[in-house]
Amino acid sequence: MGMIMVKCRQTDRVIPTGIARDRETFLRSAVFFGSTHCPACSANHNWFARDAWVEEPIAPPAKMLGAARTC
Repeated sequence: MGMIMVKCRQTDRVIPTGIARDRETFLRSAVFFGSTHCPACSANHNWFARDAWVEEPIAPPAKMLGAARTC
């Protein structure tokens, strides 16, 4: 599960919309319009789905988590 992100038109910074979705569901969804308050410039940004993307967290490799190896 990731966060739908857009870019602030004033500062060019990436901001979260507050909407959590997985990438596949987001790409299959109907075209929609959203509005997000921007902490970078304190304005509300209106956006279409084509202007947004899903940023999913990167999971560290199991080896780094100390997971036991099963064979």
